[in-house]
Amino acid sequence: MTDPNTWDATGARMAGALYLAIAVCGGFSIAYVPAQIVAADGATSAANLLANTGLFRLGVLADCAVILFELAITVILYQLFRATGPRMAMVALISRLGMIGVMGINILLWVMPYGLLTSTTLDTATLHALVQYSLDAHAMGVFVWQLFFGMHLLALGWLVLNSGNVPNLLGWGLFIGAFGYLVQGIVELTYTDVALLDAAIIGLLVIVSIAEIGFGLWLLIRGGRIPSKILTSTAARA
Repeated sequence: MTDPNTWDATGARMAGALYLAIAVCGGFSIAYVPAQIVAADGATSAANLLANTGLFRLGVLADCAVILFELAITVILYQLFRATGPRMAMVALISRLGMIGVMGINILLWVMPYGLLTSTTLDTATLHALVQYSLDAHAMGVFVWQLFFGMHLLALGWLVLNSGNVPNLLGWGLFIGAFGYLVQGIVELTYTDVALLDAAIIGLLVIVSIAEIGFGLWLLIRGGRIPSKILTSTAARA
């Protein structure tokens, strides 16, 4: 259990605010924007991109914001939980940094089609093929960074469960739900198609999404501190 005297409530609230900001920006740039642009063929994807350049730029801006927010929250979470478990906190730190690195590469893959469409003289068929290839690679890149994020959530869930500063229910949600990211990443990258796995992934992702939002709200509102009376009753039962 983390010593209450070493817990940084201000840092916890900052992490909570960053969690919610990442959820908003990431939901926009990762889910909404690609759904408006990416199609099944290069010609349609190219046309959608050129017809929605404003939305595309906003998506890139949101992606950049996510990366900057991620860098900040990674450091803050490490500082918050390193007293709980230094090795596990380092695992969480390195895993999330790995995810951020893949996200950076993914931004390059995302902006390449726009550069190709606006500054090259390739023939139309080749141009559309390259556009679609880059967009498809970007989509697969999401599943790559999910592997790093799943590992991060496993470590973070363990840290939450052992810190005494955040409800255990949220810790279990993060830990169990992490397998949703891990399994989905492996399934998609290996082109596995099993209906039972798909159903399990959806359930796990729902769990982890609720846990992540709850974790962010708890940190923001409570400063990540469980009321002393709860801690006292827990200690008494132990």
